[in-house]
Amino acid sequence: MIQTIKSLLGIGEKIDYRKLVKQGAIILDVRTKGEFYDGHIQDSINIPVDELERSLSKLKDKDQCIICCCASGMRSGMARKILQSRGYKNVMNGGRWLSLQRQVS
Repeated sequence: MIQTIKSLLGIGEKIDYRKLVKQGAIILDVRTKGEFYDGHIQDSINIPVDELERSLSKLKDKDQCIICCCASGMRSGMARKILQSRGYKNVMNGGRWLSLQRQVS
């Protein structure tokens, strides 16, 4: 619980998302299709969180780094938990897509 609050507030260990993307990390945007088309991070993949479990075949490598993002960080946190429960080993909650975009650009 405390770690979640720290993560939402941006307190604690800083993650170099730009470096992770350069090393091959996937940015997974879990907002709705409409939200995604209104604006998104270049080269990100859109799988709405409510479709994620049915769309796991799009994320074949369970060892690849996946950075989840959404509008506020809530749905991306849910997506992280779903992926981890399905055996994905390197999943991060990147939080708000607009903030993440600034960090990877």
